[in-house]
Amino acid sequence: MSAEEGEVTKQQQRERVIDYRQRLTDKELLHKSMEIKKKLFELDEFVEAEIIMFYVDFRNEVKTEFMIKEALSEGKRVVIPISQVEDRSLLLSELKDYDQELEVGTYDILEPKEEYIRPVDHSELDLVIVPGVAFDEDCNRLGYGGGYYDRFSANLDSQVNRLALAFEIQIVDQVVTDEHDLPVDKVLTEKRVII
Repeated sequence: MSAEEGEVTKQQQRERVIDYRQRLTDKELLHKSMEIKKKLFELDEFVEAEIIMFYVDFRNEVKTEFMIKEALSEGKRVVIPISQVEDRSLLLSELKDYDQELEVGTYDILEPKEEYIRPVDHSELDLVIVPGVAFDEDCNRLGYGGGYYDRFSANLDSQVNRLALAFEIQIVDQVVTDEHDLPVDKVLTEKRVII
């Protein structure tokens, strides 16, 4: 997305990058996600974190299932979000068994079954893994338009690192942002870590 293409709206940028991402094959998705996982698991912020919030991937996002399972096997506590549509907030719940505890929920994203909801306060988090549609080299983030993560992030302690996982095709020259949009601390792609 070069500057000479003129002004693009958030929605245009969102649609364009999602279209790029949808063209990735399952094999490419898995390979690139594995490369991103290697970078994530080597980061000091990840190694030192005890309680990590992951998103559960959907629609050609960076795959997180195997990351979550490995983090659990390493003894880390994993928290995942449940979308609260009424006020567009995120309810956090601790996940202990990926295969047993999840079902299709809001927006067709996997969420904990009711009997497995274990609320966790955002103040307990050491690290947050953030999804997104597009990012730039200043770590600006374009989300899906619901504002869930921006609202959530605004209440996080400034000590809590927010890392985004993205494919290189999701990195654009400049993300279209407004005053509510909060940047992340780092963006991890299959090729690099953007700080």
